[in-house]
Amino acid sequence: MAGQGQRLNVVPTVTVLGVIKARLIGATRGHALLKKKSDALTVQFRAILKKIVATKESMGTVMKSSAFALTEAKYVAGDNIKYVVLENVKTATLKVKSRTENVAGVKLPKFDHYSEAETKNDLTGLARGGQQVQGCKAAYVKAIEVLVELASLQTSFLTLDEAIKTTNRRVNALESVVKPRLENTISYIKGELDELEREDFFRLKKIQAFKKREIEKQMKNAKQFAEDQVVEHLSLERGISMNAAHNILVGNQKDEDIIF
Repeated sequence: MAGQGQRLNVVPTVTVLGVIKARLIGATRGHALLKKKSDALTVQFRAILKKIVATKESMGTVMKSSAFALTEAKYVAGDNIKYVVLENVKTATLKVKSRTENVAGVKLPKFDHYSEAETKNDLTGLARGGQQVQGCKAAYVKAIEVLVELASLQTSFLTLDEAIKTTNRRVNALESVVKPRLENTISYIKGELDELEREDFFRLKKIQAFKKREIEKQMKNAKQFAEDQVVEHLSLERGISMNAAHNILVGNQKDEDIIF
Protein backbone atom coordinates (compact mmCIF):
# COMPACT_ATOMS: atom_id res chain seq x y z
CA MET A 1 0.00 0.00 0.00
CA ALA A 2 1.43 3.39 -0.97
CA GLY A 3 2.25 5.89 1.72
CA GLN A 4 0.26 9.03 2.33
CA GLY A 5 2.92 11.23 0.69
CA GLN A 6 3.01 9.09 -2.48
CA ARG A 7 -0.69 9.34 -3.27
CA LEU A 8 -3.47 11.90 -3.30
CA ASN A 9 -5.55 12.46 -0.19
CA VAL A 10 -8.97 11.41 -1.54
CA VAL A 11 -12.08 9.62 -0.36
CA PRO A 12 -12.06 6.03 -1.68
CA THR A 13 -15.27 5.97 -3.72
CA VAL A 14 -16.19 4.71 -7.18
CA THR A 15 -16.75 8.27 -8.45
CA VAL A 16 -13.34 9.43 -7.27
CA LEU A 17 -11.81 6.32 -8.85
CA GLY A 18 -13.27 7.30 -12.23
CA VAL A 19 -11.97 10.86 -11.88
CA ILE A 20 -8.46 9.67 -10.97
CA LYS A 21 -8.44 7.23 -13.89
CA ALA A 22 -9.40 10.06 -16.26
CA ARG A 23 -6.59 12.18 -14.84
CA LEU A 24 -4.14 9.32 -15.31
CA ILE A 25 -5.19 8.95 -18.96
CA GLY A 26 -4.71 12.70 -19.48
CA ALA A 27 -1.30 12.61 -17.77
CA THR A 28 -0.23 9.66 -19.96
CA ARG A 29 -1.27 11.45 -23.14
CA GLY A 30 0.39 14.66 -22.01
CA HIS A 31 3.59 12.77 -21.21
CA ALA A 32 3.62 11.20 -24.68
CA LEU A 33 3.01 14.55 -26.40
CA LEU A 34 5.66 16.34 -24.34
CA LYS A 35 8.11 13.52 -25.07
CA LYS A 36 7.51 13.93 -28.82
CA LYS A 37 7.87 17.70 -28.45
CA SER A 38 11.16 17.27 -26.61
CA ASP A 39 12.47 14.94 -29.32
CA ALA A 40 11.47 17.39 -32.07
CA LEU A 41 13.09 20.30 -30.25
CA THR A 42 16.24 18.26 -29.68
CA VAL A 43 16.50 17.45 -33.39
CA GLN A 44 16.07 21.13 -34.28
CA PHE A 45 18.57 22.07 -31.55
CA ARG A 46 21.24 19.79 -33.00
CA ALA A 47 20.61 21.07 -36.52
CA ILE A 48 21.00 24.68 -35.35
CA LEU A 49 24.15 23.75 -33.45
CA LYS A 50 25.70 22.31 -36.64
CA LYS A 51 24.77 25.50 -38.54
CA ILE A 52 26.34 27.65 -35.81
CA VAL A 53 29.58 25.69 -35.99
CA ALA A 54 29.67 25.97 -39.80
CA THR A 55 28.82 29.70 -39.72
CA LYS A 56 31.52 30.44 -37.14
CA GLU A 57 34.06 28.54 -39.21
CA SER A 58 33.17 30.56 -42.31
CA MET A 59 33.00 33.83 -40.37
CA GLY A 60 36.77 33.96 -39.93
CA THR A 61 37.36 33.80 -43.65
CA VAL A 62 34.63 36.36 -44.41
CA MET A 63 35.87 38.86 -41.83
CA LYS A 64 39.43 38.42 -43.03
CA SER A 65 38.37 39.10 -46.63
CA SER A 66 36.38 42.21 -45.65
CA ALA A 67 39.25 43.64 -43.64
CA PHE A 68 41.66 43.01 -46.50
CA ALA A 69 39.22 44.66 -48.96
CA LEU A 70 39.07 47.76 -46.73
CA THR A 71 42.85 47.90 -46.68
CA GLU A 72 42.95 47.67 -50.48
CA ALA A 73 40.34 50.46 -50.82
CA LYS A 74 42.27 52.71 -48.48
CA TYR A 75 45.46 52.01 -50.38
CA VAL A 76 43.92 52.84 -53.74
CA ALA A 77 41.50 55.66 -52.86
CA GLY A 78 43.48 57.22 -50.02
CA ASP A 79 42.81 57.81 -46.34
CA ASN A 80 39.95 60.25 -47.00
CA ILE A 81 37.72 57.45 -48.39
CA LYS A 82 35.66 57.45 -45.19
CA TYR A 83 34.44 61.01 -45.66
CA VAL A 84 33.75 60.53 -49.37
CA VAL A 85 31.61 57.44 -48.67
CA LEU A 86 29.70 59.18 -45.86
CA GLU A 87 28.84 62.04 -48.19
CA ASN A 88 27.25 59.64 -50.67
CA VAL A 89 25.21 57.76 -48.03
CA LYS A 90 21.96 59.34 -46.87
CA THR A 91 20.13 56.36 -45.30
CA ALA A 92 21.07 52.77 -44.52
CA THR A 93 20.60 50.52 -47.51
CA LEU A 94 21.10 47.23 -45.67
CA LYS A 95 18.58 46.65 -42.88
CA VAL A 96 17.56 43.78 -40.62
CA LYS A 97 14.02 42.66 -39.81
CA SER A 98 12.84 40.08 -37.32
CA ARG A 99 10.24 37.34 -37.59
CA THR A 100 9.23 34.23 -35.67
CA GLU A 101 9.26 30.60 -36.69
CA ASN A 102 7.09 28.00 -34.94
CA VAL A 103 8.84 24.73 -34.11
CA ALA A 104 6.74 22.23 -32.09
CA GLY A 105 4.88 25.07 -30.38
CA VAL A 106 8.03 27.09 -29.62
CA LYS A 107 8.41 30.46 -31.33
CA LEU A 108 11.98 30.92 -32.50
CA PRO A 109 13.18 34.45 -33.41
CA LYS A 110 14.67 34.81 -36.89
CA PHE A 111 16.55 37.77 -38.37
CA ASP A 112 16.62 38.56 -42.10
CA HIS A 113 18.61 41.22 -43.93
CA TYR A 114 17.33 43.16 -46.92
CA SER A 115 18.35 46.11 -49.09
CA GLU A 116 16.11 49.10 -49.73
CA ALA A 117 18.07 51.24 -52.21
CA GLU A 118 21.39 51.48 -53.95
CA THR A 119 24.04 53.94 -52.89
CA LYS A 120 25.53 56.34 -55.39
CA ASN A 121 29.23 55.82 -55.81
CA ASP A 122 30.95 58.40 -57.95
CA LEU A 123 34.37 57.13 -56.99
CA THR A 124 36.13 56.55 -60.31
CA GLY A 125 39.62 57.29 -61.41
CA LEU A 126 42.77 56.03 -63.03
CA ALA A 127 43.63 53.87 -60.01
CA ARG A 128 40.20 52.19 -59.99
CA GLY A 129 39.33 53.61 -56.58
CA GLY A 130 35.58 53.25 -57.16
CA GLN A 131 35.94 49.61 -58.06
CA GLN A 132 37.90 48.90 -54.90
CA VAL A 133 35.28 50.65 -52.80
CA GLN A 134 32.55 48.57 -54.44
CA GLY A 135 34.55 45.42 -53.70
CA CYS A 136 34.98 46.53 -50.09
CA LYS A 137 31.25 47.17 -49.87
CA ALA A 138 30.42 43.71 -51.22
CA ALA A 139 32.84 42.10 -48.76
CA TYR A 140 31.31 43.91 -45.81
CA VAL A 141 27.77 43.09 -47.01
CA LYS A 142 28.79 39.45 -47.01
CA ALA A 143 30.20 39.87 -43.50
CA ILE A 144 26.96 41.47 -42.32
CA GLU A 145 24.95 38.60 -43.82
CA VAL A 146 27.08 36.09 -41.93
CA LEU A 147 26.77 38.06 -38.70
CA VAL A 148 22.97 38.36 -39.06
CA GLU A 149 22.68 34.66 -39.73
CA LEU A 150 24.90 33.86 -36.75
CA ALA A 151 22.86 36.18 -34.51
CA SER A 152 19.65 34.49 -35.67
CA LEU A 153 21.08 31.01 -35.04
CA GLN A 154 22.43 31.85 -31.61
CA THR A 155 19.17 33.49 -30.52
CA SER A 156 17.22 30.43 -31.69
CA PHE A 157 19.81 28.24 -29.98
CA LEU A 158 19.28 29.93 -26.60
CA THR A 159 15.49 29.90 -27.00
CA LEU A 160 15.50 26.20 -27.89
CA ASP A 161 17.82 25.39 -25.01
CA GLU A 162 15.45 27.01 -22.51
CA ALA A 163 12.39 25.37 -24.13
CA ILE A 164 14.04 21.93 -24.04
CA LYS A 165 14.96 22.33 -20.37
CA THR A 166 11.39 23.35 -19.51
CA THR A 167 9.88 20.51 -21.55
CA ASN A 168 12.23 17.94 -20.03
CA ARG A 169 11.36 19.14 -16.53
CA ARG A 170 7.67 18.67 -17.31
CA VAL A 171 8.32 15.23 -18.81
CA ASN A 172 10.30 14.15 -15.75
CA ALA A 173 7.64 15.56 -13.41
CA LEU A 174 4.88 13.64 -15.18
CA GLU A 175 6.94 10.47 -15.37
CA SER A 176 8.41 10.48 -11.87
CA VAL A 177 5.84 12.33 -9.74
CA VAL A 178 2.38 12.79 -11.26
CA LYS A 179 1.83 9.40 -12.89
CA PRO A 180 3.17 7.29 -9.95
CA ARG A 181 1.09 9.34 -7.51
CA LEU A 182 -2.07 8.81 -9.57
CA GLU A 183 -1.31 5.09 -9.99
CA ASN A 184 -0.74 4.72 -6.23
CA THR A 185 -4.00 6.57 -5.59
CA ILE A 186 -5.87 4.22 -7.92
CA SER A 187 -4.33 1.20 -6.18
CA TYR A 188 -5.29 2.63 -2.80
CA ILE A 189 -8.90 3.29 -3.86
CA LYS A 190 -9.23 -0.20 -5.37
CA GLY A 191 -7.85 -1.77 -2.19
CA GLU A 192 -10.25 0.21 -0.01
CA LEU A 193 -13.20 -0.65 -2.26
CA ASP A 194 -12.25 -4.33 -2.17
CA GLU A 195 -11.99 -4.16 1.62
CA LEU A 196 -15.43 -2.53 1.83
CA GLU A 197 -16.82 -5.18 -0.48
CA ARG A 198 -15.38 -7.95 1.70
CA GLU A 199 -16.83 -6.27 4.79
CA ASP A 200 -20.25 -6.03 3.14
CA PHE A 201 -20.05 -9.67 2.06
CA PHE A 202 -19.07 -10.77 5.58
CA ARG A 203 -21.88 -8.65 7.03
CA LEU A 204 -24.41 -10.17 4.63
CA LYS A 205 -23.21 -13.66 5.50
CA LYS A 206 -23.64 -12.88 9.20
CA ILE A 207 -27.10 -11.46 8.61
CA GLN A 208 -28.13 -14.47 6.53
CA ALA A 209 -26.81 -16.86 9.19
CA PHE A 210 -28.69 -14.94 11.89
CA LYS A 211 -31.91 -14.97 9.84
CA LYS A 212 -31.46 -18.68 9.16
CA ARG A 213 -31.05 -19.40 12.87
CA GLU A 214 -34.08 -17.27 13.68
CA ILE A 215 -36.17 -19.08 11.04
CA GLU A 216 -35.03 -22.48 12.32
CA LYS A 217 -35.81 -21.40 15.86
CA GLN A 218 -39.25 -20.20 14.83
CA MET A 219 -39.90 -23.41 12.89
CA LYS A 220 -38.78 -25.46 15.86
CA ASN A 221 -41.01 -23.49 18.23
CA ALA A 222 -43.95 -23.78 15.83
CA LYS A 223 -43.38 -27.51 15.48
CA GLN A 224 -43.14 -27.92 19.26
CA PHE A 225 -46.27 -25.82 19.72
CA ALA A 226 -48.12 -27.92 17.17
CA GLU A 227 -47.02 -31.15 18.86
CA ASP A 228 -48.04 -29.79 22.24
CA GLN A 229 -51.44 -28.82 20.86
CA VAL A 230 -51.95 -32.31 19.41
CA VAL A 231 -50.94 -33.99 22.66
CA GLU A 232 -53.15 -31.72 24.68
CA HIS A 233 -56.10 -32.34 22.37
CA LEU A 234 -55.60 -36.09 22.51
CA SER A 235 -55.25 -36.00 26.25
CA LEU A 236 -58.45 -33.98 26.55
CA GLU A 237 -60.40 -36.36 24.37
CA ARG A 238 -59.03 -39.38 26.18
CA GLY A 239 -59.98 -37.90 29.58
CA ILE A 240 -63.58 -37.24 28.48
CA SER A 241 -64.03 -40.74 27.13
CA MET A 242 -62.53 -42.37 30.20
CA ASN A 243 -64.82 -40.45 32.55
CA ALA A 244 -67.89 -41.26 30.50
CA ALA A 245 -67.04 -44.97 30.43
CA HIS A 246 -66.41 -45.03 34.16
CA ASN A 247 -69.80 -43.43 34.94
CA ILE A 248 -71.65 -45.90 32.76
CA LEU A 249 -69.92 -49.13 33.68
CA VAL A 250 -69.56 -48.64 37.39
CA GLY A 251 -72.77 -50.10 38.95
CA ASN A 252 -72.09 -49.78 42.62
CA GLN A 253 -72.81 -46.13 42.54
CA LYS A 254 -76.19 -45.24 44.08
CA ASP A 255 -78.28 -42.58 42.49
CA GLU A 256 -80.36 -40.29 44.66
CA ASP A 257 -84.00 -41.00 45.01
CA ILE A 258 -86.30 -39.02 42.85
CA ILE A 259 -89.55 -38.01 44.57
CA PHE A 260 -92.39 -37.06 42.35
